[in-house]
Amino acid sequence: MAGAELIGKEEIKEVMDVLQTGILMRYGFDKERKGIFKVREFEETFAKYCQTQYALGVTSGSSALKIALTALDVGPGDDVLVPAFTFLATYEAVMEVGAIPIMVDIDDTLNLDPQEIEKKKTPYTKAVIPVHMCGSAANIDKIIEVARKNKLLVLEDNAQGCGASFKGKKLGSFGDMGCFSFDYVKTVTTGEGGMVITNSIDLYHRAEWYHDHGHDHNPKVSRALEGRTILGFNYRMNELQGALGLAQLRKLDYLIGEQKKNKKIIKDVLAQVPGVKFRTLPDPEGDSATFLAFNLPDENQAQKFQNVLAAEGVDTVCYKRNLWHYVPNWEHFLARSTANSKKYPFTDPTYKGKAEYLRENIPQAENILGRTLVMGISVKMSAEKLGQIKKGIEQATKNF
Repeated sequence: MAGAELIGKEEIKEVMDVLQTGILMRYGFDKERKGIFKVREFEETFAKYCQTQYALGVTSGSSALKIALTALDVGPGDDVLVPAFTFLATYEAVMEVGAIPIMVDIDDTLNLDPQEIEKKKTPYTKAVIPVHMCGSAANIDKIIEVARKNKLLVLEDNAQGCGASFKGKKLGSFGDMGCFSFDYVKTVTTGEGGMVITNSIDLYHRAEWYHDHGHDHNPKVSRALEGRTILGFNYRMNELQGALGLAQLRKLDYLIGEQKKNKKIIKDVLAQVPGVKFRTLPDPEGDSATFLAFNLPDENQAQKFQNVLAAEGVDTVCYKRNLWHYVPNWEHFLARSTANSKKYPFTDPTYKGKAEYLRENIPQAENILGRTLVMGISVKMSAEKLGQIKKGIEQATKNF
């Protein structure tokens, strides 16, 4: 459960600062809030942590993606390359701005394969979204290189990798923009919430204006008299979320450190199992250690191994069978069942491309995910719990 495991007096203190002012909204009421600007402080601290120029707190990781795509001017007529293994929100965000998501195969990092970009891009492709799944980096340096060569925008979806890095640089800071989720099961949690980061002042301004109905946030005039450049909508983070985020962010490096300790203990046990191999980590030092992914020689063996672990009270996920994180399992998406009864944007006449979502187009994902098991790593894992996992692995090995 990552950050949710550490909610305590620090979060309470930050939230009470807000409640004592009675100002829960992020903007305005400067006199009444008595210098308390939690979202602003969270954004500034988060940008510094990620070593980027700008950060924008928003309502969710999903809205972060939509806001970033809007700022990048992705829309109707465009397609966007997205990995086959990701949470549904990545695809939803692309469709929310009127573009079409193009399914791309993964590699042994479990993330988007950079070699697939040139195979899947078309004259209509405007951007690529590498998703750092399960807390570890994609081959982001290669993805950036190929994207730049082909003049594609890069939006990093780092919803599951907050605090992770690649060669000392924080994930989310490589592309034109990066997005984070702070929902209840994420590495840092504000209950709900998200963040957009960038080094571009122009992209930041477009994102900032769009997320608050077009307000230009001019500190020299009252909110009611602010100027407007573009139309927008309401995706504002509130002060209670900002308060929680501040407290959580201060714990992030400790959280990752504890997860690394627990992950190593379990990984060392699994390493003794004949035939077991591990997910490729482009930068093991930069892993957030939120998950441990290991694979078996074939899908049948993985299923048997998982069944024995489950019988011993040890939970793992096979994402090839998961209903929310693998494109071929999204029956409503495959049926083009968008919220719009006209099935927009799939029926948009301005789009001239062709999108297919066939299993045969993602052979690496079909192979790797079917024989890979993923175990969540907690911050707090008692000796008893670790012992239970060890026993489960040993029992599964006997049946392997």
